[in-house]
Amino acid sequence: MLKEFRDFIVRGNVVDMAVGITVGTAFGVVVSSLVRDVVMPPIGLLLSGVDFADFFLVLKAGSPGGPYVTLAEAQAAGAVTVNYGAFANTLVSFLVVSLAIFILIRAVNRLRRSEKEERAEAEARRCPYCLSSVPLGATRCAHCTSQLTAE
Repeated sequence: MLKEFRDFIVRGNVVDMAVGITVGTAFGVVVSSLVRDVVMPPIGLLLSGVDFADFFLVLKAGSPGGPYVTLAEAQAAGAVTVNYGAFANTLVSFLVVSLAIFILIRAVNRLRRSEKEERAEAEARRCPYCLSSVPLGATRCAHCTSQLTAE
């Protein structure tokens, strides 16, 4: 059973998955910091110096009663709150991560597409008689000297 487990763990795709999860987690932390510390402060400044993290709705006041200026005050008082500002920060983080993943996948798809096009182009310029590779501008096959049609 230990040998089976070792074989499972050292498989390439399991190791790749572990690396992907680790890098993805680190990327998520970086993006959260980017949104919280870089993106949202200028947006808050444009909206009269508002900190989105302090947008909340009090459902039930704590002790001492409200009004609470910041979310930290409300939480310290034990108030029950809906933290829609924190949700907005999380939503922006999600959109930034989604955009980054979209750009990455788009680039990978372009690379794959260009590799497929190169293979198709190479296949299209094979001699129909001897199947050897022929340069695109050639009119005769260098291997069997067959006359090639222009494509």
